[in-house]
Amino acid sequence: MNKNLTNQEKYVKDYKRKRLLIHLCQIGLVILFIGTWELFSSVGILDEFLFSKPSAIVKLLIQYIKSKEIFHHVGISLLETLLGLVIGTSLGIIIAILLWFSKTLTKILDPFLVVLNALPKTALAPILIIFAGTGIKGIVVVAISLSLVMTIISALNFFLHVDEDKLKMLKSFKASRIQILTKLVLPSNTKNLLSIIKINIGMSWVGVIVGEFLVSRFGIGYLVVYGGQVFKLDLVMMGVFVLAILAYLMYLIVTLFEKYYKNKR
Repeated sequence: MNKNLTNQEKYVKDYKRKRLLIHLCQIGLVILFIGTWELFSSVGILDEFLFSKPSAIVKLLIQYIKSKEIFHHVGISLLETLLGLVIGTSLGIIIAILLWFSKTLTKILDPFLVVLNALPKTALAPILIIFAGTGIKGIVVVAISLSLVMTIISALNFFLHVDEDKLKMLKSFKASRIQILTKLVLPSNTKNLLSIIKINIGMSWVGVIVGEFLVSRFGIGYLVVYGGQVFKLDLVMMGVFVLAILAYLMYLIVTLFEKYYKNKR
């Protein structure tokens, strides 16, 4: 018994040590990248006009924070992204559930889903915005278009490939399709659905930024495209930096929820 406890304690310590090492390596890579960028820009290896440098980006970000202008842009982009993420993911999962109920409908729509998934949504963004209207509504539609079809295809694939033994057991007890869905299909795919959300975070941000490039006068995408138009590369890189932080924080929230769900089980 004591030996088993010792082995378990050793495994936990090794696991924590590996996690700490991974986090330290990640932080080290970020510091190395930023430090190299700053050094190369300062000595002229990188053109500061084209690539800017971290210290200049931080200085500009502080100015935007002091003026509170950055919060307005971040708030608008974050709202658009959350709407696109929630609507696109929820609608995609609902459609995937409906297709799971009908194999015939799945076979009918399968080639159309493949074609829709292959279409370049960012290239079609102007058409979607004209169709949906300018402003937040059009941008959210672009964000939804990038995640919707992918969510349907991925979720449906997960639903159709549940544990066959468990599925046969439920059928032997004459479980209905709704009971199979709620007792087996959805619970066994919670982790997979969370993975879809992680992917959709990036897809939604891409849709929002593309939409803001085209029609918005506010948001992170607007800051990036405006900075490029006036050749203010500090502003462009600041927008990219803020976007990276927001995307990571959203990803981190989903990851923490995933860990909480896993520990709860």
